[in-house]
Amino acid sequence: MDEKLTRGALWNKAGTAGIALGAVSAIYLFVTQYLSSLGSSIWISGFSLVLWGIKLLACIWLMSMFMKRFVEKYPSATSTDSFKFGMVTALCSALVYSAITLANVLVINPDLISQQIDAAMKIAGSSMDSNTINALDKAEAIMPQVIFFSNLIYCFLYGTVLSAILSRNMPPRNPFARRYSHNADSQE
Repeated sequence: MDEKLTRGALWNKAGTAGIALGAVSAIYLFVTQYLSSLGSSIWISGFSLVLWGIKLLACIWLMSMFMKRFVEKYPSATSTDSFKFGMVTALCSALVYSAITLANVLVINPDLISQQIDAAMKIAGSSMDSNTINALDKAEAIMPQVIFFSNLIYCFLYGTVLSAILSRNMPPRNPFARRYSHNADSQE
């Protein structure tokens, strides 16, 4: 089915793909958060590392799959169009994941930030002076915003770089196409 590629179609497809990619990252967030609540052991840390690798590969595979489906649905799409699709997908995914992370630290688990700051203070408590402790207290108030925007920027940049890499060959290029068409012209 040869559909015409429009800006609305690009955003619609990218939004759907972004929701799926954001959901994968959110599932990973909640699974690792649950694992860390079980305690800290070498096995849990190792399993969390394996899960991170699986999530990384799954996100790369999903982005590639969504970009391939996009190019298949719109045969007139160029590699620039597939890059734009990947970049919009990265933006939507980053927004979804950042919003879920923000909801996690504000609503679902509101004590998470204070628990982490308390743990850091226990580890380095004796080496901290009163100014450092006051700065940590002030930083705790703005941590949800910092978490939201740092996740948004990181995920968007990562997705943009990934889509730039993947879009180089989407749609697939024939390296001999120009040479072949030149030879065909000279034979006539």
